Amino acid sequence: MSQRIFGLETEFGCLTNSGRFRTAEGAASRVKDFIFGELSLGISDMHYRDWGEPPDNGGFLFNGGRLYMDMGHLEYATPECLQLFDLVAYDRAVEQMVCDALKILDLKGEISFLKNNIDHVTGSTFGCHENYQLRRDVPFYKLVIPTLMPFFVTRQIFSGAGRVGGHDELVEYGEIRHKRSDFVGFQISQRADHIVTEVYEWIQFSRAIINTRDEPLGDYTKYRRLHLLVGDSNMSEHATALKLGTTSLVLDLLEEGHTPPDLTLDDAIFAIKDISRDQSYRWLLTLASGRTITAVELQWEYLRVCDKILRGRDKDTDWVLDEWAFTLTELEPAYMNLPENLIGKVDWVTKQWLLETFIEEEKIGWDDSWLESLDLEYHNIDPEAGLFYELEEQGYTTRIIDDEQVQQAILTPPQDTRAKARSAIMNYLAKHDAPCIVDWHQIHFADSEAFDMKNAFRTYETEVQAHLEKMEAKRLRGYFDENQ
Repeated sequence: MSQRIFGLETEFGCLTNSGRFRTAEGAASRVKDFIFGELSLGISDMHYRDWGEPPDNGGFLFNGGRLYMDMGHLEYATPECLQLFDLVAYDRAVEQMVCDALKILDLKGEISFLKNNIDHVTGSTFGCHENYQLRRDVPFYKLVIPTLMPFFVTRQIFSGAGRVGGHDELVEYGEIRHKRSDFVGFQISQRADHIVTEVYEWIQFSRAIINTRDEPLGDYTKYRRLHLLVGDSNMSEHATALKLGTTSLVLDLLEEGHTPPDLTLDDAIFAIKDISRDQSYRWLLTLASGRTITAVELQWEYLRVCDKILRGRDKDTDWVLDEWAFTLTELEPAYMNLPENLIGKVDWVTKQWLLETFIEEEKIGWDDSWLESLDLEYHNIDPEAGLFYELEEQGYTTRIIDDEQVQQAILTPPQDTRAKARSAIMNYLAKHDAPCIVDWHQIHFADSEAFDMKNAFRTYETEVQAHLEKMEAKRLRGYFDENQ
């Protein structure tokens, strides 16, 4: 794959029946504090980052990522990654951190964290945000958005996490309200019902397929950051890798001057919801030209161009192309039949198979509230309680990384991005309990100039060593002055 920095941000749902906490937010905050405090896996913020992020609301981890509270949810942002499977490992690393904290705190069974996107009771949604570094010279509004829009609308056929029932988003006078939908049954995406517009800048006010906020967190003259809200949180490593990998390959095409045929949709917002709710798996779409096409056929259009231009570049690229083709081949004849060869690879297929098995055994219907509980338990990150991890234990799922890689991702940063520099400096600061302000592209100190990391592709090893030597010399001078 091309040299691209990318990362994930995951908001976790939290359920608690513990008398030790009044709210789920309080329980999540306690786990966050334990990870920074007793587990010593990072440095808590010593300053206000924003009006809603006071000191100790979160902080950066020594693996280069960030853990914090956001709108009542525990949220984790992976470090900047350059390798696809590294990103999958860092995405999963936080699950182990949280489970370790719950075990040591003796809270297993009292608090559950869910890697999902919906609350069946309130109708609320919380996100899995993708970030891709994109070259600034690629026309964003004229090329990137029109090309990516049909891709994102249809990508859910292999990246959707699946859900029971639905909700309708009502937009009135700038406010979004939730209403339980009349929809009964299973749909393939958790986020589709909650998408209300095609493009928008401010995520607090309108949930869009493509977010246009321009916040590069680096050299703004060369890059912008594509920030996405449209995807589901995946339990399957295979689905995570395919979601990220296919998107990155389509961006490769655009950066190299290639585009698929014009696949502009007649109504993207209608289409994204209609695909998710289409229980026939036909997924028929209408293009702006009036032509009809299925979601699988539309994805094949992207894949053919990517395969022609990018095949053979490296093993990761070929893995994505091969798995993309395999997945679409299995989905193509899926009309009215669950594509069982994708069980353990595609989350919505895996979850639907699990729920249908349960429905048959218990002789219940899709309107039974029992299914909503099972829907949530699929996403429980506790390997001893979550339904997905029970399937993994039984050998039903497809893993692409191993436990050793996950453990490594907890403790160390990627070795080929600026996250390595951030981690090295943070470790020194933590050792000496030095005041600091840590951010993605800068670290500020109390008594020296800031350390800049505008280039996310660099590890800054020489610069880090020189800066730490300077800080150590200053620290020692201060120590001797105090003890003369």
